[in-house]
Amino acid sequence: MSVDELEREQTPKHPGIGLTGWLRWAWRTLTSMKTALILLFLFALASIPGSLLPQRSVEPDKVAAVYQNSPALAEWYDRFQLFDVFTSVWFAAIYLLLFASLIGCIIPRTATYLRELRRKPPAAPRNLSRLPHSARFDGDLTVEEATRRLRRLRFRVQKGDGWVAAEKGYLRETGNLLFHVSLLGLLVAVGFGSLYGYRGNVLVAEGDGFANTVAAYDRFIPGRQVAAESLEPFTFQLTDFKATYQVEGDKKGQELDYSAHLKVNDSPGAPERDYELKVNEPLEIDGTQTYLIGHGYAPVFRVTDGKGQVAFEGPVPCLIEDKPSLTSGCVVKVPDAQPSQLGFLLRFLPTSVPLTDGTFASAFPGAIQPEVQVLGAFTGDLGVRSGRPQSVYELAPPEVMSKLKPLVMGKAVPEPLAAGERLDLPEGAGRLEFVEVREWITLQIAYDPGRLPALLAAALATVSIALSLMIRRRRVWVRITDGTVEVGGLTRTEGSAAGFAEEFDDIVKVLAAAGEKDVR
Repeated sequence: MSVDELEREQTPKHPGIGLTGWLRWAWRTLTSMKTALILLFLFALASIPGSLLPQRSVEPDKVAAVYQNSPALAEWYDRFQLFDVFTSVWFAAIYLLLFASLIGCIIPRTATYLRELRRKPPAAPRNLSRLPHSARFDGDLTVEEATRRLRRLRFRVQKGDGWVAAEKGYLRETGNLLFHVSLLGLLVAVGFGSLYGYRGNVLVAEGDGFANTVAAYDRFIPGRQVAAESLEPFTFQLTDFKATYQVEGDKKGQELDYSAHLKVNDSPGAPERDYELKVNEPLEIDGTQTYLIGHGYAPVFRVTDGKGQVAFEGPVPCLIEDKPSLTSGCVVKVPDAQPSQLGFLLRFLPTSVPLTDGTFASAFPGAIQPEVQVLGAFTGDLGVRSGRPQSVYELAPPEVMSKLKPLVMGKAVPEPLAAGERLDLPEGAGRLEFVEVREWITLQIAYDPGRLPALLAAALATVSIALSLMIRRRRVWVRITDGTVEVGGLTRTEGSAAGFAEEFDDIVKVLAAAGEKDVR
């Protein structure tokens, strides 16, 4: 046997920690305070995109605008679920890891806390003068009297032969533990609301109504335990919408306020009531809240086809292209037109003014001089019956648009139409009439049974963190020997020694109040 082989045989083998060891290490790492703080930071960091980018569940029209203005960027956003941050896989992963980490932190802390509650204050050290705070005075103070006075100061007290030990400040650890429990309760409340709650978005034009049924939503996101019949059976109608704007100065055109006037029925057969819906003042019916999110214009058009029949008439919600002026893009699809389908690309100008180059623009977001520009009129198969989903803000997919026949386009585009005016299409294809101006509102309707528990958990977390930061854990000992009283004290909280010095002096004065000869 060679020397190398002999050395290899004599070298002790170190077995690996194995699967159990790795699992134990992973659990300890996950449940450490450092990991919990990192996950809390990631949880807050992960919420930022949900505040900066429009979310499908709240502002679907703005998401559509991102797709229209920057389709490539929107695809990347969607690839990383940035339009659905709070329902994304990566956000749920952080949520669940934080949930597990908090449970792992709370269980051992609770056990330690219960042991601390049962533990009596330790006996007095032999040399109290070596403690951070100490004093000595001569007097006739007895162990029983020192015990009584310290208890009056709300200390937990243990006495022995010639000494007294006292401790208080347990509420600090109580606050620390309650803070973790409240965070866990907050996560549970959010999860409960996600399971048994729902939210949805709907666009309603003036004169139209809404019934709280799944089919009436433009986008509906139910919890896993939500059934269609569990929705509150309320209805309302949008009778009027009013918006006010700054009319002069540097902030001309800035939105000041807007509100929607509703006719509400809380349930079938319930009396109708009026309600003014405003931003941050939701309509609440049995826990279901309706929020006013946004608004825009929905001009009413009437389209007559080539056979003289009215093929379409109604309000058309227009997608806002320029927020300061509320210049909006409108798409009108008329699949029922005869002998061929019709489609229109329009631009709505709330306050239309001519420019020097012969074009038109909107100078103000209010509907002072409303006009509609006809950007293009087309005839042909729009593809709406092909079975493929289409956006209401897009006339047709590119491959379909290339097959449509333009009727009005480019230099043939007429001047904008005012309310009551119409455009006759060439070749007897029909006509387009701008009837009147209406407005639309977008609503978010949400039912969240975890909202109140989450609020209570957040309030408890605030109170708990205040307790853990403001209360100090401190100990005081008194040793009485032949008429000499020694007092020593220390804090069990880092960085609070300076604040304890004044309290310690007051404790010494209370103990020396009777039979005092000198304090030093």
